[in-house]
Amino acid sequence: MNKFFNALLFALFLPTLFLAILIGFDIPIPLLRTTGANLSYNKEALFVLGLLILVINLRRTIKRWSAMRLVNQVDKYKWSTLVTKERVKRVYVYNFSEAVIMALAGYSIYSLCSDAWMALIGFMFGAIDNVIFGIYGGATNKFRVGMTSKALLAGDRDVIVIYFKGLRRVTTHLQTVFFDFKDDLQLSFPIDLIPDEKRQEFFQELKGVVDESKVYFQNDL
Repeated sequence: MNKFFNALLFALFLPTLFLAILIGFDIPIPLLRTTGANLSYNKEALFVLGLLILVINLRRTIKRWSAMRLVNQVDKYKWSTLVTKERVKRVYVYNFSEAVIMALAGYSIYSLCSDAWMALIGFMFGAIDNVIFGIYGGATNKFRVGMTSKALLAGDRDVIVIYFKGLRRVTTHLQTVFFDFKDDLQLSFPIDLIPDEKRQEFFQELKGVVDESKVYFQNDL
């Protein structure tokens, strides 16, 4: 999930930066016989791009916090555990790194063109949320993995939901569990989310919630 949202943000950052440069430096545009500062609807374009950035970050925020709330309703799960300490450290590093990058992206665009204030708001919102989410989730042990009879849910910096309907095969490779479904669909789950001492228990619970006559498990699971 997180990679998808980051890709969308990057895709919006490029045209926003390009437009901010055109307007901020008043670069001539011979094809349109005008300059960046006099480009029609330039303020409106910057506002729309900035608004899209804000909406994407808001959408990610809602998904993250909603997943955190759901996965911490422990009594609703057949099996549940906290993520590993190493995973929490990784969340800190990645979230804080993303926060710095987004803050710099927003500030750089705004410094080029003050009309890009909405882009600044959009990126700063994402940066602040990244920091708050990381600190709160790690400090209060809210990053968890939960399994019901129908699905597997993990909530830390990424939201992972894997439904068991149509599951045909479960295998592992290195630090990843692969879930193969009919119609050649394959989903992956990072096993480093789960503490070493609970991994065997995880696979036993997984076998208990699926029909083993229809699902193939790798021999060493």
